[in-house]
Amino acid sequence: MLMLFATVALVHLVALMSPGPDFFFVSQTAASRSRKEAMMGVFGITLGIVIWAGVALMGLHLILEKMAWLHQIIMVGGGLYLLWMGWQLLGSARQRHKQPVQDAPVVELPKKGRSFLKGFLTNLSNPKAIIYFGSVFSLFVGNDVGALERWGLFLLIVGETFAWFTLVAAIFALPWMRDKYQRAAKWVDGVAGVLFAGFGIHLIISR
Repeated sequence: MLMLFATVALVHLVALMSPGPDFFFVSQTAASRSRKEAMMGVFGITLGIVIWAGVALMGLHLILEKMAWLHQIIMVGGGLYLLWMGWQLLGSARQRHKQPVQDAPVVELPKKGRSFLKGFLTNLSNPKAIIYFGSVFSLFVGNDVGALERWGLFLLIVGETFAWFTLVAAIFALPWMRDKYQRAAKWVDGVAGVLFAGFGIHLIISR
């Protein structure tokens, strides 16, 4: 059992560390707004992981195999949301580009709870999450894994996700990171927008 937990912990850490929509959302929010806003996003992402891990432990791969239409709806819906996020970031980059250099960038904080919702939806639409929990993670959860082990894996995945993105939020909220972001904000937003749009297009095409 210890080997199973160690293997899943390592695989999940590698999956978390590979850049994706969740990472770019948390880092960009922490650097451009505040650690508090980024943590709201982290809570949203963690809730998304709660759903993905719970469904995966109940047999997500079997559901996707028997209900191909549901898989396609998830892929297209997630892709459209990521495209929308990309468009918003590109719009932010264009707006920053039009501002005079001497003017301090005006940052409009989201309404209460908006970062939480964005983090939640970003995770649910994350192509990495769909692929990971629908195939890779499911390989480690066979019929021989008991209920106690399944609950342990569930808590491990959720806790590891929360810890990793809390660290990301803390690092990118550091003053020197925020200063670097403000100096290159339009480029960071532009690159992030292109990446989000690319993730969305890839998700729709690969359905």
